[in-house]
Amino acid sequence: MKSDVVVSDLVTTYVDESFTDDEAEILRRYFTNLDQPVFALVNLPEVVKGALFARYSRSSLSLRRLFLEEFVGELDVSGDETIDATVGLRRAEELYDKVFFEYGDDSVAQLGGVHLACEQASNVLTKILEWGRLMAYLEQSTRYIAYDSRPGGRYRYYRDPEIMGSALAARYVSDMDRLFDVYAEMVAGMKKHFRDRSPKNAADSDFVYRQAIAAKALDAVRGILPAAALSNVGIYGTGQAYEALLIRMRAHPLPEARNYAELMLTELRKVIPSFLKRVDLADRGEQIGAYSSDVLERLEDLAEEHFPADRPMGESPLVDLTDFDPEAEVKLVAAALYPVTNRSDREIESCVRSMTVDERLAVLRAFVGSRDNRRQRPGRALERPSYRFDIMSDYGAFRDMQRHRMMTIDWQRLSTDHGYVRPPEVEEAALGATFDAAMERSSALHELMREPFPEQAPYAVALAYRVRYLMHMNAREAMHVLELRSTPQGHPSYRQVAQQMHLAIRDVAGHRAIAEMMRFVDHSDEAELERLESERRAEAKRVARDGT
Repeated sequence: MKSDVVVSDLVTTYVDESFTDDEAEILRRYFTNLDQPVFALVNLPEVVKGALFARYSRSSLSLRRLFLEEFVGELDVSGDETIDATVGLRRAEELYDKVFFEYGDDSVAQLGGVHLACEQASNVLTKILEWGRLMAYLEQSTRYIAYDSRPGGRYRYYRDPEIMGSALAARYVSDMDRLFDVYAEMVAGMKKHFRDRSPKNAADSDFVYRQAIAAKALDAVRGILPAAALSNVGIYGTGQAYEALLIRMRAHPLPEARNYAELMLTELRKVIPSFLKRVDLADRGEQIGAYSSDVLERLEDLAEEHFPADRPMGESPLVDLTDFDPEAEVKLVAAALYPVTNRSDREIESCVRSMTVDERLAVLRAFVGSRDNRRQRPGRALERPSYRFDIMSDYGAFRDMQRHRMMTIDWQRLSTDHGYVRPPEVEEAALGATFDAAMERSSALHELMREPFPEQAPYAVALAYRVRYLMHMNAREAMHVLELRSTPQGHPSYRQVAQQMHLAIRDVAGHRAIAEMMRFVDHSDEAELERLESERRAEAKRVARDGT
């Protein structure tokens, strides 16, 4: 793939992807380009686009290659021979222009959506892409895909043009390559360790066992991967959501985000041009972006004044519940009764305060009902209590927790300031020293980059390093997040975060009735092979479907 963004005469930002003439003839019907890392999906049934993205998250293939190898054979593409999506779609724009652009009816921009593939994005950029609440994302998983391949002859990490044009270029490439070398070596070592520790059950197929072992090994060593490691993200969003995302990205201090925004804007304008006309207008998108940048700079200046670098940093626990309402459970009872009465909010709350504890508990038990599984959740009354958690986990766990965007979530810049987390299994496999050496290499490179490249310095930080982030959520969202992220098949790092958040609601806030509602939060110890049961269920479904 030939990129317009050239790092040097020898190294380009994005890896080429080539197709035969026959493959290209098929692909150009459904993808808005064949030679860029960002492209939209068109002329395909919605269910096919959804299935492609779902498969995308667990495949090492690019989306276009995945489509060729696993999807095109199942589709009737003969009727699309005259379509060429790579030259842009011809659409009737007049009505949209009049209603949306001239009159500013934003609701119209909520009615058109696009599936967009965003490939070869760093793990710093993926968090920027996934900021918006009202979009859907699927990201390539470090649990199912080993990062030991070298497409185009090089490991999968981002090569920033500014870094690659500087005196640090050789050091950056050398250290990144070594981190990926160590990762590949440790994946093999950890697989052997887990096979020795957890022999195959005769009832399990070889495939199920291999998948469970691979997931466990990749979980244990993912912390060695730097944040520069590349990922693929599938996004579905409305025109309004893309407009907000692009305005923010075009004003972002990270060069990768700004460059990538232009790639996205080019492709999206082939599909929904009217919805994005305001993005780069001086008095609209540019003005909004400038405002955001100005606010950020003002706050950074004040933060440097009040929290100088030489000021000692206090200790932080993994999870700290910093704010909650002591009367939340009383107010929850009132909120639960509100929609089933004809009384005012004030009158209902006054009545609740006169109730006995047992009477209030009776209301809450009726409100939560008999939950048979975690997908059965009580109503919106549970949104009245809220909790504010200050969390400092490894960056790998943050990547998973950050996916829950309906809450308020914010994070600080990734660095090596807070130390790192070494999985105990690594020490058990006698690979602790190797792991620590990789962390030292990551830290040294980060320190070299911090002053000349402050925005790009996080690329050097390994995922095992801790990052501080804030999660402010209501109790209904907490029920969803904590029950999902504490399941035994989850990664141990985010399971621990979810378990401690639940205990904080119960013991620190003293909201025992609310904590009891979250009955599917799993506090069991770490499973021997977390993915084994999940792989068994998946195989049973395949057998039932295919009969083999």
